Parts: sequence; C-alpha cells; structure tokens
Amino acid sequence: MTKKKDTTDAAYTRSQDQTGHLRALGVKSEYPHAGPGAHIMEAFPNNFPDRPYIVSIAFPEFTSLCPVTGQPDFATIVTEYIPDRLCVESKSFKLYMFAYRNHQSFMETITNTVLDHMTEALDPLWCRVKGLFTPRGGTHLHVFAERFKQVDAERAAMVRDMVSEWKRESGRHSA
Repeated sequence: MTKKKDTTDAAYTRSQDQTGHLRALGVKSEYPHAGPGAHIMEAFPNNFPDRPYIVSIAFPEFTSLCPVTGQPDFATIVTEYIPDRLCVESKSFKLYMFAYRNHQSFMETITNTVLDHMTEALDPLWCRVKGLFTPRGGTHLHVFAERFKQVDAERAAMVRDMVSEWKRESGRHSA
C-alpha cells in the first residue's frame, strides 16, 4: 500500500515541491520599501537533502546608495550555496535584492548582510556571496564573504571538497 502525503496545509507540484506556503510567487508583489531583511526571502523544502549540490544565483541589476554621498552603486551580486533543508524561492530573492535600491550602506556591509540574511533564511551547509561592484572613481571593488555550517566531520569534508572543486571551475557563471 502506498502512503499518501498529507496535503492539508500545503500545495504540491507534480514533482512534490511544496508551494502552498509561498506568498510572492504567482502574484503581483509590492516593492519592499522598508529595506532589506531575511523575512523577505521565502524558502521551500530541499527535496534532495542527502545529495549535496550548489545553487548559484547571479543578480546583475543590483543597486544601492552610498551612505555618505547618496550616489547610486551598481553591482552584480552572486550568491552560491549548498542547501541543507531549504532552498530560496527565486522571486522572493529578487524582491529581497530590490529592497536595497534605496538602502544606504557600504559595499562591504551589503555583501556581508546578504550572507547573514541567506544564512538566517536558509541555514545552508555553505554560502558565499560575491559583490561585484561597478567601478566608481576608477576603483573596482569586489567583496567576497562566505560561511560554512557546523556539521559532522564527514559531511563537512564532503562540503569543503565540493566547494573547493566549484571554486576551481572556470566560467561557471557564463550563460
């Protein structure tokens, strides 16, 4: 006898992705005027928690404001992570990135804040955020921040090996 999943509180897709709790996907969403926060990102269960894999999201339309001059800063923000129990829903991630549009902060703070918010929302096995900021005043500024989750030694070694291999790949963000 096949056991049926309880679907009273959640909607499922044909592939058994849980979608009932997602608020942003499939509806017109309001621009988050209050600024960035982990609460903007929605997550769905990782259907493959025993299979480590890397999710890479590049957001080339990132904008924020300099905290001193108020001048706009532009960047590509690349977020890479190995999910544990949760994955980020992409539309909510886009809304999260839009929340920085009128936010005044230094580039280093933004990159580390994105890492903190990804960690808070997803608790991934590994996460790295790359802030690739457009030159201003003739200066290129690229900020990299990463975090490894504390897990048992065997799983930690597997995650570190996968991340090391990922970092050695060339052109991994090309279309």
